[in-house]
Amino acid sequence: MFHKCTKIRRAMKLSLLFLVLGYLLSQFYRSFLAVLAGLLQTDIGVSSDDLALASGLWFLTFALMQLPVGWALDSYGPRRTTALMLGIGGTGGAALFALAQNALQIHLSMTLLGIGCAPVLMASYYIFARSFPPAMFATLAGAVIGFGSLGNILGALPMAWAAESFGWRASLLGLAAITALVSALIWIFAQDPPQIMGADGQKGSLRDLFRIRALWLLLPLLAVNYAPAAGIRGLWAGPFYNDLYGATATGIGQMTLIMAFAMIAGNFAYGPLDRVFGTRKGIVLVGNLCGALCLAALALFPLSGFLATGLLFAGVGFFGASFPMMMAHGRSFIPAHLTGRGVTLLNLFSIGGVGLIQMASGPLHANAAAHPPEWAYQTLFVFFAGLLLGGCLIYAFARDRTD
Repeated sequence: MFHKCTKIRRAMKLSLLFLVLGYLLSQFYRSFLAVLAGLLQTDIGVSSDDLALASGLWFLTFALMQLPVGWALDSYGPRRTTALMLGIGGTGGAALFALAQNALQIHLSMTLLGIGCAPVLMASYYIFARSFPPAMFATLAGAVIGFGSLGNILGALPMAWAAESFGWRASLLGLAAITALVSALIWIFAQDPPQIMGADGQKGSLRDLFRIRALWLLLPLLAVNYAPAAGIRGLWAGPFYNDLYGATATGIGQMTLIMAFAMIAGNFAYGPLDRVFGTRKGIVLVGNLCGALCLAALALFPLSGFLATGLLFAGVGFFGASFPMMMAHGRSFIPAHLTGRGVTLLNLFSIGGVGLIQMASGPLHANAAAHPPEWAYQTLFVFFAGLLLGGCLIYAFARDRTD
């Protein structure tokens, strides 16, 4: 029995290795637009507002796919679900982006990429919840995001360098080939945990999840906590430094690289804190309030300097990395036979919130364009900070739970 359990655990670790590679690509595809903003505007006339919509479509599509992904994880397991969706949507979306001639094609390619990336992280979380001790969930969830967030780094300065050295089209075609390879590795090497049923022999449904009232007060903050970091890192950092500081793609890449490292550090920092302090709710509240303070400082001092604003962006990224801790908090209320549907429902609110907020940020920025250029970004930072504070206010009444 011991040797059998050890063999299963090793197989799960190998599965996670290739899923982390897939998640690295997911992090890249949600963040690389910021450094291509100037190049896309010059080459095919795509504006910052067009890119805001494109980025929002990635997140919104990703979110809408979470419910079918949850059903597929519970029904077919992470291997087939992830390999097929990443292989078709991810590879096809990257290839279409490389060939795009207008904003519409950029929007379609980001939609395909959102579909392709939708199952990768939740497949890892499914394996954590089914194959590892519950008390380790937050640490493992943070670690996979931390390692996968190397894609966030690749989407910063390295992407800027590749785009300027080889052209953005050639770079995206190369990424399409890499995506196809990772999908094939997942298909070949990933393994699924054994399926289980509920106490009544049924697999359960989404309706069962909404009967868990403890989740209700978590969902509003989950819908907004990642949006400021994702929105700034994935889109607005580029136009901000271009409009206010006249930065090149390389300069933008340097600042977004700092923010990317801060987001990685935040994921590793949050992970074990529930076991250190004996609370998840308290850690999430303090972290998100600190993120709101960083956004308030950016709203007050947008012209404080290249490095000063970069450090504040890094603060938003670091404190905005509470997603794994919130997922651990929510998962602790979800029964084992609803694991797939449960983690994807939580992710639906998180990524769906990012998508809707990202799409709203474009018109908000455009409506402030008649004022001095810094005014538009101050408006965005106030908007993001207000959402975080509202989410924290509701979450303050949620029930704490640790494993």
